[in-house]
Amino acid sequence: MTTFRRPTVTVVICTYTEDRWANLLDVIESVRAQTVSPQEVLLVIDHNIDLYERLLSVVDDVTVVQNTGPQGLSGARNTGVGLADTDIVAFLDDDAEAAPNWLELLLAMYDDPDVLAVGGRVEPIWETGRPGYFGEELDWIVGCSHLGMPRVACEVRNVIGANMSFRLEVLRQVGGFNLALGRQGAIPLGCEETEICIRSKMGSPGSRIVYEPAAVVRHHVPANRGTFRYMLSRSWSEGLSKAQVSQVVGHKRALGPERRYVRRVLPRAVVSGLYDWGRNGDPGGLGRAGAVLSVLAFTAAGYLRGRRLAHVTPRLGSTAGIEAAWRDVQ
Repeated sequence: MTTFRRPTVTVVICTYTEDRWANLLDVIESVRAQTVSPQEVLLVIDHNIDLYERLLSVVDDVTVVQNTGPQGLSGARNTGVGLADTDIVAFLDDDAEAAPNWLELLLAMYDDPDVLAVGGRVEPIWETGRPGYFGEELDWIVGCSHLGMPRVACEVRNVIGANMSFRLEVLRQVGGFNLALGRQGAIPLGCEETEICIRSKMGSPGSRIVYEPAAVVRHHVPANRGTFRYMLSRSWSEGLSKAQVSQVVGHKRALGPERRYVRRVLPRAVVSGLYDWGRNGDPGGLGRAGAVLSVLAFTAAGYLRGRRLAHVTPRLGSTAGIEAAWRDVQ
């Protein structure tokens, strides 16, 4: 009878701005409070020397390092991957606090050798309350789990960036996160976690990516991310990012879950919003229905724009065209 050995784990937290200082200290504290302690916590500073020096003088039980790669979230994560020396690497955002049993629940899933990555649920903490037009079906816009996602542990295509973990050997085999994807400063491009999960499975037939909703992280959502303007901007950039991913892994792999989301989740959201407005007199219902339709339109438009850019720049590598396309809606 074999005994399961809990894998060793490094927690990587990437940050780039002093504006999230209070949140960042809370994130670090949430890692200290884990029921299973990580072997190391790596705090990767993305090209901000003032923040790097400030953290060095404040935290002494966390390894603070500078991003040695290109500026951006993918480069910062790859720096953490390069320094890690454990079985598993877990990632937390700098404004997302982990529940005390977060690591314990993620690591338990790795008793299956076919599991390459495990992610958990991300719940929003709204700075000024959830806007009436912002339905839970659209919580992916603020980096959180959305209504319609699984309620029990199961296999998924990809994990969520604010709450994810990978086997270290898998990350190194696929070459880390794609530097042409992911947030760069204030530009809300993304999908780097989607792309690396797909590439990981392509290289390991029969393997699995698992979503464990019991492993919870709470993600702070500032007031400016609850605005209709941000909603549309983020939707546009999601379309651009998905177009980039489709260049690498193909349209079917890049858009499979999104097609199901559009067919099943969004129509129910529109009907529910209209019902709340018409039958219950809830003015937010009409707003929620309108927001869903607007998000769908902007995401599709961003994807089509990204596809057109792909014909001009066939190889994924430069983000200049994508960044310019994102600024088109600003």
